[in-house]
Amino acid sequence: MVGEAALIKQAKTAGLIVTKDDVEVVIQALDRDTTYEKLMDASMAIRKGAEFVVTNTDSNLPTEFGFVPGSGSLTAFLKASTQKEPTIIGKPHSPIMEGALQMMGLEKDEVVMIGDNYHTDILAGIHFGIDTILTLTGFTQRVDLEAKEEKPTHIIEDLSEWQL
Repeated sequence: MVGEAALIKQAKTAGLIVTKDDVEVVIQALDRDTTYEKLMDASMAIRKGAEFVVTNTDSNLPTEFGFVPGSGSLTAFLKASTQKEPTIIGKPHSPIMEGALQMMGLEKDEVVMIGDNYHTDILAGIHFGIDTILTLTGFTQRVDLEAKEEKPTHIIEDLSEWQL
């Protein structure tokens, strides 16, 4: 498990056994306290045949200090060290979207995907077939969209501009 306390707790609650021995699945997410040893253990387990599952591929996260490495940066490390492609269950892939709608008891036409990252948030909505709202408060800026074939449904500076 390469992830923070909340993810480890969720895994254990779901009945998974978090161990370094006989690893069947490596789950990787954002881990702001990761160590080389933890990445090495994950890499070795993947090389020995463990499934490689990633929660999200956000390469950077906006903070008050500027952009910092996100989960996708750790994914890039593990991909490079193992030469394996992960199964991605989070944005922009559909398992997270399907699960969210199921948990909320809603249909696609009842929701909108809001986010500040085109490559994860907005593509998740576009690929899932729902409307999207890109806020220009974080990673993606208007200029980044010029070459994109698939555009967000709406683009706003921040959520104060949006009304139902």
